[in-house]
Amino acid sequence: MPNEPRRTRIVKRFLPVRAIFALLAGLLAAVPAVAETTVIRFGYPGVGADNRPFSYGGITGAAHAGGFLERAFANDPDVKLEWTFFRGAGPALNESLAAGQLDFAIGLGDLPSIVHRANGLKTKWIATEKVRDTIYLAVRPNTGITRIEDLKGRKISQFKGTNLQLAADRVLAAHGLTERNVRFLNLDFGNAIAALTSGDVDGSFGGVELFELRRRGVVDIAYTTKGDDPTFGRNAALFVTEAFERAHPDLVQRVVTAFVRAAHYAADEANREAVIALWTKSGHPAESFRADFENEPLARRLTPLLDEYVLARYRDQAARAREYNLIRKDADIDGWVERKYLDRALVELGLKSYWPQYDAAGHKVTTGEVERTRAAAQ
Repeated sequence: MPNEPRRTRIVKRFLPVRAIFALLAGLLAAVPAVAETTVIRFGYPGVGADNRPFSYGGITGAAHAGGFLERAFANDPDVKLEWTFFRGAGPALNESLAAGQLDFAIGLGDLPSIVHRANGLKTKWIATEKVRDTIYLAVRPNTGITRIEDLKGRKISQFKGTNLQLAADRVLAAHGLTERNVRFLNLDFGNAIAALTSGDVDGSFGGVELFELRRRGVVDIAYTTKGDDPTFGRNAALFVTEAFERAHPDLVQRVVTAFVRAAHYAADEANREAVIALWTKSGHPAESFRADFENEPLARRLTPLLDEYVLARYRDQAARAREYNLIRKDADIDGWVERKYLDRALVELGLKSYWPQYDAAGHKVTTGEVERTRAAAQ
């Protein structure tokens, strides 16, 4: 039509194109959307024997080797879990955390976590991983070292920058010594065992990994924090980055709930041998764990609670770290804690009264259901 207005012709000219777009839109709507995969990245400050990627002696060992976290996301193909185990322990994990390569620091000891807090890394403390982890002093036979006071002038290995350092310093101070009185060599746990075996050091502060050396006759255990001041020992916790928590609070809750399930399983005396079997995946023998936890309830160490005892330990360690110039700024402990995920998990799982709670001095203030269950079973 020669007299047809131009606007109408233009519309008609583009009708086929619009039809094509409508058809494409319909086809795209019929295709299921591909969900973006979320990778939850966990970092653990340590390795097992011979660099095995397994944790031991704490809740993490049960949560990881027992598959508690994986089962929590088993029906979510769009959520993947990634684990990294750091032979360089807490300092190495902190570097990865600072580089934005981790979402959760699981089982991170008190000193390295205080260091990253003081240095401005944005994390939230959402659960405890273990408390009162026993410290042992292993010494070569015939050194004449039978007590802490005998360490003066001796060559002793210690993994500096980890939660062992300040805990051992507290033990020294209680017996009239400081780091300056001892010839400390900074060795990781694997190298400390090698140095003890070869005789390059007189002794070493450490944990359960020392029991196998005792069994082989390489060392004697000259001291243990068991039976000493109840505030001695090492502590570790579970942290999430603020960035991940802001983006995925629902996933944080599911992680914490699965972690508490693992803690419940690990603290139950009926599961003692099963939990030890999970820890042996680290390459350390079952006999070592039995010796480490001998005459000690599992729940005394394996608790996720953020009670006054553990908060007091972190406040004290933060003050000591500042005093020893291990950190240049104060680390705010109380503002670090985010309780809502743990509180919800405890309520949902019916575990609000399961674990005993302790005051700042380490004295029990409430009895836990786990203790009553254990007493009934005996």
